[in-house]
Amino acid sequence: MNFIQRLGFFSVGLIMGIGILMFFLGGKKASCDYSPNARTLKNIRNKERVFSENALINFSDNSLDTSAVTTILKSGNVDFGKSDTKKESCKVYFITEELESGEFEVEIENCRDKAIIKSVQKIKQ
Repeated sequence: MNFIQRLGFFSVGLIMGIGILMFFLGGKKASCDYSPNARTLKNIRNKERVFSENALINFSDNSLDTSAVTTILKSGNVDFGKSDTKKESCKVYFITEELESGEFEVEIENCRDKAIIKSVQKIKQ
């Protein structure tokens, strides 16, 4: 069997395997959240969100809606250097994201049952 035949068999098997995976995983909400950033954001997204009084004031000062937190938690970047991940009770994370009205940093206290949004700061225009 020469190289062209082996490449043909390999290609057919690869295409069939991808097709089977797409069939079985296509309708499911399967995700590959392996990085620390993605795992942290997914963990916070799956919890009940509670907004502190300070955060609500920050939202109104920056002309933002509380739905901006959903956008930030989908594609934001967690600043682990600034965050306090060593706490036993509720870890504190700082998440930054570029929105239409500028770059924002959200401080979130991630407890076992809920995520408390503590503050929202505008970093850049």
